[in-house]
Amino acid sequence: MKAIRFHQYGDADVLRLEEVELPEPGPGQVRVRVAGTSFNGVDANIRAGNMQGPMPLTLPHTPGLDVAGTVDQLGDGVTDLRVGDRVIGFLPFVVDGASAEHVVVDAESLTAAPTTIPLVDAAALPVVGLTAWQAVHEHAALQAGQRILVNGAGGAVGRYAVQLAAAASAHVVATGGSDVRDHLLALGAEQVVDHTSTDVRSAVTEPVDVLLNLAPVTPEQLADLGTLVADGGVVVNTTVWMPAPSDESRGVRGIDLYVRSDAGQLAGLVARVDRGELLVDVDERVSLEDLPAVHARAAAGRLRGKVVVTPA
Repeated sequence: MKAIRFHQYGDADVLRLEEVELPEPGPGQVRVRVAGTSFNGVDANIRAGNMQGPMPLTLPHTPGLDVAGTVDQLGDGVTDLRVGDRVIGFLPFVVDGASAEHVVVDAESLTAAPTTIPLVDAAALPVVGLTAWQAVHEHAALQAGQRILVNGAGGAVGRYAVQLAAAASAHVVATGGSDVRDHLLALGAEQVVDHTSTDVRSAVTEPVDVLLNLAPVTPEQLADLGTLVADGGVVVNTTVWMPAPSDESRGVRGIDLYVRSDAGQLAGLVARVDRGELLVDVDERVSLEDLPAVHARAAAGRLRGKVVVTPA
């Protein structure tokens, strides 16, 4: 089968399209014929070797944390899935991923794919959807009537976060460029601040209960945004290279979010998709052989939104 792999850490050019052996599922596993995976920012950090401490790999390695596809072989002991089931999942960071024609997955990490969107597009949901859900509901514990500032709302996680926060009846303030303003308003934001032309700190005139930071800002910029958080509020930060700022004197908590796979939560997101309550946002679809170019574009800052990768 075909797969993208890298044999050493480095820039995007270490990614190669290769012929590899078809994997066989072990006990408790299934093999999935991949319809789609996606590019996530962490993929680039893993490929570059920046995550070797927390995420040690055995090289060569196939990237691709998201998977959407069809079960085509069962390992021993698997009873909850059948050959032909359409599934999605968030794969472990340290095993071979789904940038391939087939991938072996622990059965317990999979959930049924949405039925109302193309299977390939469902690959845009697991990692970023779970990041948004865990940020908004687990860590921020957002309540109806509260105000949330989503900084970096134009990206893949931000678009889900805006939808989830709006569905929770919160007042959503989002930052994003002028090119995504109308889209963010359609997703449920009540105010969109163009961070490219406006000072966010001065544009947000009322305190917020939650600051969700998804943007690669500096520690100084994040601390400045943190002053917008009301007493007793929370800062949830996904940029793991710097800690979320806290202010004990005002009871403001800082939380660093590390997303985890959760099949139950993912099933809940799928249900929202199928009820028409959550839009799966796909900006671009590319072939497997184009994945190195996607990594290169991300390194150059020329990637926005969600890119789905298909081996078909």
